[in-house]
Amino acid sequence: MFAIEDLPIHAAERQHVIQAVADIEAVVQPQDAWSYQTLLQLLEQDSIHILIVYGQEQFASVNGNKVVGYCLYQVVFEQAEILRIGTQPAYQRQGIASQLFAKLNTELKTRQVETLLLEVRADNAPAIALYEQQGFVVIHQRKGYYQRLGQSAVDALMMQRVYR
Repeated sequence: MFAIEDLPIHAAERQHVIQAVADIEAVVQPQDAWSYQTLLQLLEQDSIHILIVYGQEQFASVNGNKVVGYCLYQVVFEQAEILRIGTQPAYQRQGIASQLFAKLNTELKTRQVETLLLEVRADNAPAIALYEQQGFVVIHQRKGYYQRLGQSAVDALMMQRVYR
């Protein structure tokens, strides 16, 4: 069972949740993880929002909930962009991303967003398949955008979903 909520307001719980997101970042984005400090600074901006996915855990530290995923996004007027999305590896392929997108879509429609953008590595076939399933289409390709030490660069795909 998973719950998807906004970032907590209470300072201690908020810090715990942001640290948990940074910890997930370090696992799912090892080459380019965003730190606790980076996340904290971003979340100070009015246009930046985050959805947190909690899994019920018997021995979790915050209200019996453990942070298992997140979606960090920005809304500027009628356009939104997913900046980061991630799920702890042990919780992947359990429908969390689909639940996140359902909640995000509701939030964005409330804010009268017309388009949602994201960027994905061209070699990330599972993510591309998920995004296509969610109604995204490729609108641009950035050649050699992701540089990897000692390996060939990987293209970035810009994908967009239009709300009607």
